[in-house]
Amino acid sequence: MPRGKFTNHKGRNRRFTNPEELEEERRREEQQKKWRQKRGESSSEESEDEAAGDKKISEGSEDSDSETEDSDEDDGKAKGVSNLIEIENPNRVQKKTKKISNLNAADLDSKPQLSRREREEIEKQKAQAHYQKLHAEGKTEQARADLARLAIIKQQREEAKKRREAEIKEKENAVKEKTAQVKKALGKK
Repeated sequence: MPRGKFTNHKGRNRRFTNPEELEEERRREEQQKKWRQKRGESSSEESEDEAAGDKKISEGSEDSDSETEDSDEDDGKAKGVSNLIEIENPNRVQKKTKKISNLNAADLDSKPQLSRREREEIEKQKAQAHYQKLHAEGKTEQARADLARLAIIKQQREEAKKRREAEIKEKENAVKEKTAQVKKALGKK
């Protein structure tokens, strides 16, 4: 059987821990806890866990189940300096339940915190509404330019209307003169 990079461990023998080994490990951990307590490194949480663990051991020292429970508790505790270092992973924040009595009325009434993009979007909308209001009142440069253009266009349209009316009158007069000349030429009065 090759002992290379890719090996399969399924065919190997299983190794079970003896009860004597478990008992020896438990004793060693108890000695370490006592040593820590003497030095003052134990926190209040560890001392509470130790007291609960000691009660369980004293109640059922003959049962092997209590020994397995102690070993499970010891595995859950931080070993080394990991209990001294507190690391907060923002992706793994556990939500804490809040009581209604603890909530302040100010917290409920306060506006929700907006993100930078949301704030910028709201400011942009307010600025645009303000500009539209000033534009409608004619107080902006663009509004003044638009009004000046409108005045010029109105004047041009009035002049064009007067020209058209004058042309129509001239045509009517020319038609009347022509009919008058035709009637005179025919001898009709």
